[in-house]
Amino acid sequence: MDHQNLIAIDIHTHAEVSCWNPFDNYGEEYDRAADKYFKNARRPTIAETVAYYRERKLGLVMFTVDSEAKLGRRRIPNEEIAQAARENADMMICFASIDPHKGRMGAREAERLIAEHGVRGFKFHPTVQGYHPYDRMAWPIYEVINAHKLPAIFHTGHSGIGSGMRCGGGLRLEYSNPIHLDDVAIDFPDMQIVMAHPSWPWQDEALSVATHKPNVWIDLSGWSPKYFPKQLVQYANTLLKDRVLFGSDYPLITPERWMKDFEEAGFKPEVMPGILKGNAVRLLGLE
Repeated sequence: MDHQNLIAIDIHTHAEVSCWNPFDNYGEEYDRAADKYFKNARRPTIAETVAYYRERKLGLVMFTVDSEAKLGRRRIPNEEIAQAARENADMMICFASIDPHKGRMGAREAERLIAEHGVRGFKFHPTVQGYHPYDRMAWPIYEVINAHKLPAIFHTGHSGIGSGMRCGGGLRLEYSNPIHLDDVAIDFPDMQIVMAHPSWPWQDEALSVATHKPNVWIDLSGWSPKYFPKQLVQYANTLLKDRVLFGSDYPLITPERWMKDFEEAGFKPEVMPGILKGNAVRLLGLE
């Protein structure tokens, strides 16, 4: 990634539409509920997202979420995202997603994606994947990530997926309590753990884990900065200023909206460049 020619690096964007797989509407009710919750029904292709970010001189990390075991939804191929990243290596990086229920087969896939497709990190979503992050069934995949000293993004806090559905779509919020990542941070010290989103209603737990464990980071995706909890802004301005990252959750939130609100959310001018780009450069090993 040619980060010196980028305005910022968005650490958290989603692949929404596969151009490799045929359309599959299984579980589409989750999409409709998310559209209503986020007031956004846009589903760009990978190419459309890349073009959008290139036009704005923004770097991006993109991933899908593999929830095949819990939701029964076919994932977007990790290889499809990786190919787009190779073709746009000056401004895009691919993270892979592997359902932790795949265990050792998932670990084999992780090794292959790193070796053959240049994947630079991984994404987990405990609520939609239906597991506690400390569950040992995920250990084989974590061991691969740790051995390669790569980052892993974990969804934390409330989930817009399932919100408003009968029984919340059967998805358990408790899986995404950030305190569950404390055990993971201890057992896998060479895996850089990124806690995604303001972790409401567990923001203080997230700040505690990140302050205590130097391999834990926070990305600020999924919310407009004007709604951030005050303690999150306080820690981003002080103790955690070197481990807080810009993320939008695109296409649910656009980077333009996020960065506009970021200017007015109480962040110190001297920490803003690190949040927007400098910290991601270090996390991703782009120095």
